Amino acid sequence: MNLNKHVLVLNQNYEPMSVCNAKKAVILIYLGKAEIIEKRDGEIRSVSTSIPYPSVVRLSMYIRIPKKRIILSRKNIIKRDGHRCQYCGVTDSPMTVDHVIPKVKGGTESWENLVCACIKCNNKKGNRSPEQAGMKLLRTPVRPTHLTFIRHFIGIKDEKWKPYLFVD
Repeated sequence: MNLNKHVLVLNQNYEPMSVCNAKKAVILIYLGKAEIIEKRDGEIRSVSTSIPYPSVVRLSMYIRIPKKRIILSRKNIIKRDGHRCQYCGVTDSPMTVDHVIPKVKGGTESWENLVCACIKCNNKKGNRSPEQAGMKLLRTPVRPTHLTFIRHFIGIKDEKWKPYLFVD
């Protein structure tokens, strides 16, 4: 078995916390710090012990974690927007980052003012607001949450993760 496969780690209250590799998850299970909630096919064996191969583990004790802030970067803006131009919807073109409200008009470097845009749309919009350029955003840009980060940036590595990542 590959011990580098991803395992979803849940807090004691079933809140998604992070993703780790199977080796770390097995250590947590062996030490009694976590329990297996969902397993994959197969098991990890030693001379005296056999542990089912984990897909989702839950910590035995509640860990209070501070709100994790996702770094504002070009790469993360493009990931948040799914490598899709937020003006025309194209995905098969080189992408850049556009200020919805241009910097020269007081626009800030923030999650709420930056969007992924193809070069064609970025040049068409120029130093104007979308309304002035006759363009419309496909969706309003927002700051991603920690859960959004796990869902979209890391991705769903196993179908068994879905019930824990898409709780409404």
